[in-house]
Amino acid sequence: MKTHARRLPHIHVIGRPIFLTWHLEGSFPAGRAYPTAPTSGEAFVAMDRLLDNARTGPMYLRQPEIAKMIVEALHYRRDTVDLHAFVVMANHVHLLITPHIEVSKLMHSLKRFTARERNRILDRTGQPFWQDESYDHLVRDDSEFQRIKGYIEMNPVRAGLVVTPKEFPWSSARPIKNRPQVANLSHRRT
Repeated sequence: MKTHARRLPHIHVIGRPIFLTWHLEGSFPAGRAYPTAPTSGEAFVAMDRLLDNARTGPMYLRQPEIAKMIVEALHYRRDTVDLHAFVVMANHVHLLITPHIEVSKLMHSLKRFTARERNRILDRTGQPFWQDESYDHLVRDDSEFQRIKGYIEMNPVRAGLVVTPKEFPWSSARPIKNRPQVANLSHRRT
């Protein structure tokens, strides 16, 4: 187990499923008051709703070429993770994986590559693309794994973008070859 903290605390375990979320730099306006919630889970859901309902700020991920590039980057890293679920929304990404390398190395590589490719696609340089820090949550058991997987794949439906998860092109609700369906955490302690 590896722990560290910046603004958020982070606990990463190689070989154990983790839920990750990160958004584009500037997705939340500076100086805005944010809803408070009694639990970190409720705070996460409130922030995710703000991202889903955003009408201003960067929305680069709704561009098909950029969303496709991010999905391809996730699939490319399949030798370093078991990819269970993902969705690429207009301004954020949700990911459920079991890492085979340190999560910080994976995220650094993924964010660096996708930011560089976005700059190439949009012919831009020198502007931050992703927020520095990602939200992460170590999955505790099989029922939580299934709940998070459903949360990820239903995100476009909750945001009003599609009627069913399989309609959304940038989601694991569409078939993933060789996707591990269940993490089988029943042998782990919580």
